[in-house]
Amino acid sequence: MADNLTQGEYFVIKAKDNGVQVIGLTRGQDTRFHHTEKLDKGEVMIAQFTDHTSAVKIRGKAAIYTKLGIVHTDE
Repeated sequence: MADNLTQGEYFVIKAKDNGVQVIGLTRGQDTRFHHTEKLDKGEVMIAQFTDHTSAVKIRGKAAIYTKLGIVHTDE
């Protein structure tokens, strides 16, 4: 049976402009970048926090949809 970390909430990132960067950060004592993606205008990425990913950094114009609501970057 999977633990709670691998059953994290899903969130959606929708690019409002070309070149939006989505950067995954590792979990643990030393937080490091472990994955990056680039999205172009209109592209959507569905992501989930896992036992490997503790945070996500987003650069560029995007809308982030979570169970708590929608966040828009201000760029």
